[in-house]
Amino acid sequence: MSNYRNPAPLARDAMAYVLAGGRGSRLVELTNRRAKPAVFFGGKSRIIDFALSNSINSGIRRISVATQYQAHSLIRHLQRGWNFLHTERNESFDILPASQRTGADKWYAGTADAVYQNMDIIEDTGVRYVVILAGDHIYKMDYELMLRQHESTGADVTVGCLEVPRMEATGFGVMHVDAADRIEKFIEKPANRPPFPTSPTWRWPPWAFMCLRPRF
Repeated sequence: MSNYRNPAPLARDAMAYVLAGGRGSRLVELTNRRAKPAVFFGGKSRIIDFALSNSINSGIRRISVATQYQAHSLIRHLQRGWNFLHTERNESFDILPASQRTGADKWYAGTADAVYQNMDIIEDTGVRYVVILAGDHIYKMDYELMLRQHESTGADVTVGCLEVPRMEATGFGVMHVDAADRIEKFIEKPANRPPFPTSPTWRWPPWAFMCLRPRF
């Protein structure tokens, strides 16, 4: 009889940090009164439910959501639909509105700042991995698979990417990677759309995923 045992899921030692403060100006009327992650999708669901559902189904039980623009509708949805995680089971669900923590006029200045301003909260969780997600993307993904790749490569940061046609790359940040998939350069929404090295018509933009190994 084999003594082989499946390794413990890395997601048990991970936290999902969902960035949900964006306006989504291209949706015009849909985001005049609510943040883009709070826009309805398929009835009563909201766009943010995709990132949250992916996290839960991947085995992540500690989740924080950073909010900012027109957050009332989003916060109400989160309170009513995602309040089933319990601290007594080593679970948590926190809503982190922008609260001018670094100065009287300092709201979240961007995605990186939304993480930086809450570093003390992230540290208090004691997790080994932080999965940073956009709350306004519609997709299905098992983050456990990405966590395992992140661990096996020994990377400090892992960024999930997706191939798209070259003509669509102008709307994304573009990664330049070497043969070992190490990121060498990042270009934000390039006008000249540099091609993927192995294909002149495809390019890799970043997906809504980043995996960090905290060094506290």
